[in-house]
Amino acid sequence: MLDNLGGLLRRHHILVWICAVVAINQLGFGIVVPVLPLYADSFGVPQVAIGLAVAIYGLGRLLFNYPMGQLTDRFGRRQVVLWGEAITAIGSFLCAVAPTFEWLLLFRFIGGIGAATVLTGAQVIIADISTPANRGRINSFYMGWFLFAVGLGPTPGGLLASTLGLTAPFVAFGILSLLAGLICWWKLPETRGMSEGRARMAGAAAARPATAAVLRQLLRRPAFPLVSLVSFIHFMARTGAIFTVVPVLAHERMGLNAFQIGLALTIGNMVNLAMTPVSGILVDRFGRRPVIVPGALASGLAFAAFAATGSFPAFIAVCLLWGFAVGIGGSAPGAYAADLAPPGANGVTMGLYRTLADAGYVVGPALLGFLADAYGAGAALVTIGALFWIAGILFGLLAPETRPRPAPARAAADD
Repeated sequence: MLDNLGGLLRRHHILVWICAVVAINQLGFGIVVPVLPLYADSFGVPQVAIGLAVAIYGLGRLLFNYPMGQLTDRFGRRQVVLWGEAITAIGSFLCAVAPTFEWLLLFRFIGGIGAATVLTGAQVIIADISTPANRGRINSFYMGWFLFAVGLGPTPGGLLASTLGLTAPFVAFGILSLLAGLICWWKLPETRGMSEGRARMAGAAAARPATAAVLRQLLRRPAFPLVSLVSFIHFMARTGAIFTVVPVLAHERMGLNAFQIGLALTIGNMVNLAMTPVSGILVDRFGRRPVIVPGALASGLAFAAFAATGSFPAFIAVCLLWGFAVGIGGSAPGAYAADLAPPGANGVTMGLYRTLADAGYVVGPALLGFLADAYGAGAALVTIGALFWIAGILFGLLAPETRPRPAPARAAADD
């Protein structure tokens, strides 16, 4: 299996460079994560305002994912990623010099626009360079580097803040974004014509379809809304449950300190990272649906287990289950969404997919936080677990498989 992945990477140098660009960018994002609440608090604002400083970044992503997907079709993928790195750098540098909390919110929103631009452009590039036969492995390799960079960032971020001050991580994020932009400009080729070229070779129409027609095609059948729902709940669970509710439950019910909670979640994230290449291979070999459905059901089980756990060893065990479930199901929805893109419409398709998924980034902290305040942390976690089960069952019943199993000779060639 690893030999197949190695051969795939040798034939796809574009994949290596876009992963490098996004990993450097997301390392900067991870550097800021542990510092932002402290920096917002330094302006003397209440807790709800600190949460707003987190959510407004997601709002920038939510509002601009789809327009940026359209721009990749008009101006090219590489150009849009370059714009995104520049916008991210500007937003990060401005956050470091924000004179008031209101200005910090504005600059965080600008940073969210940059994130939408970079990540949507990257997702479209992944769709361009992949085929139905290798899309799972390519998506899993991309997601692996994405998760690794985000997970690595908090350690240097905390070190920078403790030695140079709370604004230093934002400066570092800006510098890393400029570095990622230089790599994009120097090494990353344009991929806009690759999917259209394959469509022409297959005898499909070469003309780019109208946006309205693409939207009708994607939304009139259940497949695209359902895979977007699965990703929406994944985003909602990560920002609303893992980042918000789970640490509070672990502290209040089990008396765990910040180090114990961080250690357990880090272990889960490492399992998540380790499972992403396995997920990609399974998605390409057995199809998208046989991976998406069990991944969603296992994720639902993990969050229900979080609600019931009462000791540190049990908490670690549930984090292991969560990391396994998310790692197995992580790359499959993106591959499925790319499969549904009409010829010449990767930009619009992936922009819409990321918009619907990123809505969970914004909704999760607010909704699960409200449920935790009103009914308890356990009820909030059971709710997100039930939503995973509902989405997984609906997807299994209503969404068709998009990856037909190839003939043995063709499968060997694609590997």
